[in-house]
Amino acid sequence: MRVNADFSKRAVMHADEIDWAETRMTGVKRRMLDRIGAEAGHATTIVSYDPGSNFASHVHAGGEEYIVLDGVFQDEHGDFPTGCYVRNPPNSSHAPSSQDGTVIFVKLWQFDDDDRNHVRIHFNDMTATAHPDREGVKEIQLYRDNREHVRIEDWAAGAEIALDLPNGAEFLVLDGSFTEAGDTLRKHSWLRVPADGTVRAKAGNEGARVWVKTGHLRFVAQLVAE
Repeated sequence: MRVNADFSKRAVMHADEIDWAETRMTGVKRRMLDRIGAEAGHATTIVSYDPGSNFASHVHAGGEEYIVLDGVFQDEHGDFPTGCYVRNPPNSSHAPSSQDGTVIFVKLWQFDDDDRNHVRIHFNDMTATAHPDREGVKEIQLYRDNREHVRIEDWAAGAEIALDLPNGAEFLVLDGSFTEAGDTLRKHSWLRVPADGTVRAKAGNEGARVWVKTGHLRFVAQLVAE
């Protein structure tokens, strides 16, 4: 399966325009944003768990990164409510479920093979701080290493966002909206900008809260090309 598989191109997907697709587990559905390969391949998806549904215990050989968008996601490591950011590194395992139902944004097989950092952050309980160099932007830091930088950005209403992205970036709108390159991105819209790309965006009238990941796409594009 190949969905938005050309990493040299800009990609935009609006979750509310994508049909839910059934998975091999009853009550678990997904919306594909990008994908290369079968069940064990590179994937960026939005996944829905019906109340009481679960996924069999499995190993994430290539790592798993997710944000809880709605409800409470659960596994043997705990309960993760809306606003949680989690990184399960390569070769970690879990048995996910949701008693009351949940929706999560998930990235698979996009880690450095040597990464062994577990991260569990409830960013809805954190206070964003003003960016020192970007007017109208506040940040919550989620993860940073020499390969990637992951954060929540709060863009004030009407804020103009200018980013040069030598190693590419991804954006997921958590709330509010923004316009960029003629597209209006709304709640749960996803934007991928290739290496050496730029973003010139403007936040909507209510501002925008955006999950942002930069620095990684040149590495990911090399991996999927191999």
